[in-house]
Amino acid sequence: MIETIVLDMGETLVRDDRYWASWADWIGVPRHTLSVLVGAVVTQGRDPADALRILKPGMDVREAYLAREASGRGEHLDETDLYDDVRPALGGLRKLGVRVVVAGNKSARAGELLRGLDLPADLVATSEEWGVAKPEPAFFERVLEASGSGPHETVYVGSHPVHDVYPAKAAGLRVAHLRRGPWGHWWAQDPEVVAAADWRLDSLTQLASILAD
Repeated sequence: MIETIVLDMGETLVRDDRYWASWADWIGVPRHTLSVLVGAVVTQGRDPADALRILKPGMDVREAYLAREASGRGEHLDETDLYDDVRPALGGLRKLGVRVVVAGNKSARAGELLRGLDLPADLVATSEEWGVAKPEPAFFERVLEASGSGPHETVYVGSHPVHDVYPAKAAGLRVAHLRRGPWGHWWAQDPEVVAAADWRLDSLTQLASILAD
């Protein structure tokens, strides 16, 4: 029986459009240029931030991030960044008595912003707040601590095979692969992803239907 559902953040709950567009504006390149490069490096199994380093060789991404924050042009999230199915899906799970946790590779600032949106979730936590990031096994140890349920009673929902599907499965969790965003669509038909995922979803509203499994 499924007791807890844990969801990734970027391209699961939140569109990444604003995040990368703001980086493009900061370094002075067309938004489409950076967007395409992010997709290219991710499909190569690289860090998305490598797209910034391609455009600005030698760039210290952390230093640039802090400079953006100091200038007032740092991270921002509001209701328009959420996918349309987020509130109805999470709210519906809570009404069914399921514990809802949000946990992904994001900054502490992103965690603050997301908590500020008052989502229907029991906990919102980020990798920076936990001090460990996906796909490290220790991240999924923290996921299970936050879940409060056993691995087979916990579902992790995400779109990226390497960051979400495979490490969550290795940790003993059940896994729902979400066909959303560039990564979710790129790997939607990959045989290894199909084999590893317990469920394959097109919308978060489908989560309620898996509770009896």
